[in-house]
Amino acid sequence: MGVLRGITGSILLLLNTVVLIGPMMVLALLRLLVPGAAFKGACARGVMAIAETWAEICKAIFALVTPTRWDIRCDEALSRDTSYLVVCNHQSWVDIPALVQTFNRKTPYFKFFLKKELIWVPFLGLAFWALDYPFMKRYSKAFLAKHPHLKGQDLEITRAACEKFRGMPVTVVNFLEGTRFTAAKHDRQQSPYRHLLRPKAGGVAFVLAALGDSLDALLDVTVVYPGGRTPGFWDLLCGRVPRGIVDVRTRNLDAALWQGDYQSDPQARERVQRWVSNLWAEKDRRLADLSRD
Repeated sequence: MGVLRGITGSILLLLNTVVLIGPMMVLALLRLLVPGAAFKGACARGVMAIAETWAEICKAIFALVTPTRWDIRCDEALSRDTSYLVVCNHQSWVDIPALVQTFNRKTPYFKFFLKKELIWVPFLGLAFWALDYPFMKRYSKAFLAKHPHLKGQDLEITRAACEKFRGMPVTVVNFLEGTRFTAAKHDRQQSPYRHLLRPKAGGVAFVLAALGDSLDALLDVTVVYPGGRTPGFWDLLCGRVPRGIVDVRTRNLDAALWQGDYQSDPQARERVQRWVSNLWAEKDRRLADLSRD
């Protein structure tokens, strides 16, 4: 039954994507080719509407083929006219459906920072491009030591991408760990947190620098899969994820976080890093508490 669920869900998700990506691409190309700010704005809104419809159908497919119960806890009402910065722990590809369940049609459609390689994923890569998702090229420390001229390039991409989001409500999602949590990565990093990898403050610092004065609130999201095992996306489709907890805490953003230059101002850098460290220490405690629910 589990494999049958997985195959059925995969086919339905693929059909949903194939059907809706056509009109999305038409609007995205029109926005690119046809001049006029009003027309481009209308095309952008059309792309977002199609994306929200796609996400809502995905939610219906998961509800149809899987028994997963989403326990969504939000301390304040959300608004589609409000701009949010979302920070979230990252354990699995299941985190994406968890965020869709929580935020679709309740906040502005979310923007993820993606690895550059994902642009080559069939269908989805084109959809990510149409939705203006910024693609990040991450370099290892060893690679940057040999090619120092590339240092900071990913942060410049972040800044340029955020400039596109100005003037409209947006939900920017940032996985501060930069990669999915595994025990091996945790040990390799010698992370000071029990349930989290070390957070990367640079990316969120550039988001705040580019968008801080137009962001209304921070949504501090903690995703937990009770049971002690981190599920994969296939596990979700096969019905092996009985329950997921999504805890959302709304926080105000201090304007001091985007004052000063993160790269060149040591005080500004220390201020953001301290804020991120405190945020992550609290999240680590909350993960431990939620895992016992």
